Amino acid sequence: MPNTSSSLSDTGDHDLRLPLIPPVKTLDGDRKPQKLCIDDMLRKYCGEFGSWQLRHFLLTTLAWALEAFHTMVMIFADREPGWRCLDGGLGSGCSPEANSVCGLEPGTWEWIGGPGSSTVAQWGLVCAQKYRVGLVQALFFGGCMIGAGIFGHLSDSRLGRKGSLMVVCILNAIFGCLTALSPNYWIYALCRLLTGFSTGGVGLCAFVLATEPVGPTKRGIAGMSTFYFFSGGIAILSGVAYIFRSWRALYIASSIPSILFLVVILPFVSESPRWYLIRGKIDQAMKIMRNIAKSNGNHLPDGVSLALDDEAGGNPNVAQINKNPVVEETKEAITGSLIDVLKSPLTRRRLFLVIAINFSCSVVYYGLSLNVVNLETNIYLNVLLNAVSEMPAFLLTAVLLDKFGRKPLAIGTQWFSGFFCIIGSLLKSYGMWKTVRMACGILGIFGMAGTYNLLFIYTIELFPTVVRNAALGCATQAAQMGAILAPFVVVLGSHIPFAVFGVCGVVGGVLAFYLPETLNRPLFDTMAGMEGGESAWTVA
Repeated sequence: MPNTSSSLSDTGDHDLRLPLIPPVKTLDGDRKPQKLCIDDMLRKYCGEFGSWQLRHFLLTTLAWALEAFHTMVMIFADREPGWRCLDGGLGSGCSPEANSVCGLEPGTWEWIGGPGSSTVAQWGLVCAQKYRVGLVQALFFGGCMIGAGIFGHLSDSRLGRKGSLMVVCILNAIFGCLTALSPNYWIYALCRLLTGFSTGGVGLCAFVLATEPVGPTKRGIAGMSTFYFFSGGIAILSGVAYIFRSWRALYIASSIPSILFLVVILPFVSESPRWYLIRGKIDQAMKIMRNIAKSNGNHLPDGVSLALDDEAGGNPNVAQINKNPVVEETKEAITGSLIDVLKSPLTRRRLFLVIAINFSCSVVYYGLSLNVVNLETNIYLNVLLNAVSEMPAFLLTAVLLDKFGRKPLAIGTQWFSGFFCIIGSLLKSYGMWKTVRMACGILGIFGMAGTYNLLFIYTIELFPTVVRNAALGCATQAAQMGAILAPFVVVLGSHIPFAVFGVCGVVGGVLAFYLPETLNRPLFDTMAGMEGGESAWTVA
């Protein structure tokens, strides 16, 4: 029988075994179009933490120093300065041995540094009016709680991460300067409330913006490193406060960095590609991913494009659920809110646990910090040492984070802190035991400082991009509620505060048992992607 194909080929006719229309080759040869989620694209092509992510991370996390300025400035501005008897007052009942100015006649004593040295000296916030100092601090943290929720939602929706960070920095600069001009106590309290409202969104917006472009295996240590900037900001503030002894000048000096950040730093910060992706702006997201690959010395093929994690064919966890991945580009924005978090049993359980843990952690962290401030030592040196002492905890937690995982560290650090707080509550408060109790307090804040920054990275990995900042905002609100409660715990006496802090640490560690481990798991974009991915992990 004759070879038909050979005959047709010899005569120039078309080979019947070949398709009539030959396949179109892509720019990268025979590579097929590939849809990847952001984590997979970072791993395969762009680089998880190269020069682009390093520059972006450093610029963005500088905002944490701004938050430290606006939060901790109250330590210096609202301090009670020293006082002394006037020459004519020694014979009128004023004595240098007196413990306080309560009961002394006006005109027999004066504040060291003058009435402008602090708000306490300016408006006489001592004796029966001393509660007003605590009230201002509570109002500030209350404003932080409100602002965290509002800007957490706005950064997930309309404003985006960078837009929200810009707004809160503008408001911080305005309210900080207005605080310096306060004519009376109540205007001052209002300005601190408004400053807290804007400050509440700084940390969470900067944290999410800095860590979302980082690959999954590098995200943990990067997220833990953000808190060095907060502690560094406190250390710098102690030097600034030492130079500017007037509380009005200090508020101006601590607000100027927010203006400099807006003008000098923020224009060079990119919006999160994940936010662009969930808003349906794939072109902008792809532009950033190409810039990441180019800056990191890598190449992003033309046939590769982004997709949400419930659409991407390259995500092995979702691919088990989606056998036929969608290849069309997203045209509409994907939105989410706390309502969506509460509707899903998976995220609802996580949210309640995260809120409870953040609340208990904040009570311990701020409570122990206030106990350190109450030591009768140089306040500037005290705050500096307090900030520096937290840094080893950050380093140790960052080193162990990817080795042991988020969950074991969250349990261990809280129990470490709780153990030493309970020991401190059982010790006597005089003689050598006083020094031992102080050491217990230092070890307690060492452990809780490690927990505090660990919870940020843990929280962003527990929720998808579409509701991540809203969930983180709720966690931050819970932390602010703990911060409001902490001063009231401190005034309960000598042993009770340590006991309360110890119980909070132990309970927080127990609650962490019920959270899932997120080490090396994908950072999901949508609710559907998370539910599908978690199902795949469970099956595996």
